Amino acid sequence: MELDNIEKLLEKYFEATTTVAEEKTLQAYFSQESVPTHLEQYRPMFNYFSNAKEERYTKQVPLKPRKNYYKWISVAAVAVLTFGIYFGNQYQQKRDAEFAYQETKKAFELLAENFGKGTEKVAYLQEFEVAKQKIYNNK
Repeated sequence: MELDNIEKLLEKYFEATTTVAEEKTLQAYFSQESVPTHLEQYRPMFNYFSNAKEERYTKQVPLKPRKNYYKWISVAAVAVLTFGIYFGNQYQQKRDAEFAYQETKKAFELLAENFGKGTEKVAYLQEFEVAKQKIYNNK
């Protein structure tokens, strides 16, 4: 193959306008033993491409997909937060109800104490009424 044709193909290759057949021609040319010295720098590149085509991956590819635990951790966090808010709200309502019960109980005790004072006064009135009846009945 003539040298001018190879140089033109190299220019087209670096401009990314070559066809697959032209690239195969370049690979075949650079796999020869006799390559001009000014084109010797391109020889390892084309030899690498031809060697790379023959390489095979021999390791076993794992077929199990990795599990994404972040999704489940976020779901669990939302569930814990929801339960915390629900039961925290219930606890707060229970505390408020207990406080209201204690305040009502204090109010009723105060009311009962004041009614007790009132009944003591009524007892005195009862004695007064009995004395009054004795006075009026004697006349």
